[in-house]
Amino acid sequence: MSRLSHRAGPLMIAAAVALASVAIVAGAQAQNAPAPGKQAVENRKAGFLLIGNYFRYFGAVSKGTAPYDEAEATKRASRIAFLSTIVEDAFPEGSNPGEPESKAKADVWSNRADFDKKLKDFQAHAQALVEVNAKEKGATDAFKAAVAALAGDCKGCHETYKAK
Repeated sequence: MSRLSHRAGPLMIAAAVALASVAIVAGAQAQNAPAPGKQAVENRKAGFLLIGNYFRYFGAVSKGTAPYDEAEATKRASRIAFLSTIVEDAFPEGSNPGEPESKAKADVWSNRADFDKKLKDFQAHAQALVEVNAKEKGATDAFKAAVAALAGDCKGCHETYKAK
């Protein structure tokens, strides 16, 4: 037996042990991972919670109960626009049946074209708020109109696709 083949044996065994360890750990992690439907529900609840938390500021500014702050408005508008793209992935086909924590109605999936249109409108209005805020730099009529459009998207989707 050559020196190379003599050393290759222990190396092969070590590599096989390492691969088996990785497979065992990955299998254990997969068993602990939430079911895909449950994970989708958790993701969308988290996304919408954050969107709501960031959006409340705009409602208060529009009503005159909070002062406009350019840095705060810029930060919040950007985060809402970003989160609007994330929640799009939180409604995969078949992610709702049997999920007691979900408030999404089955109509999300049975009327998917309308739901997707409402989501695209929401994303467009979220981006418009970013742009209007950057241009206006204050609680102007255009700013308030952008806030109202985004609020209307939320309300329209909730009325149609969210269980009370």
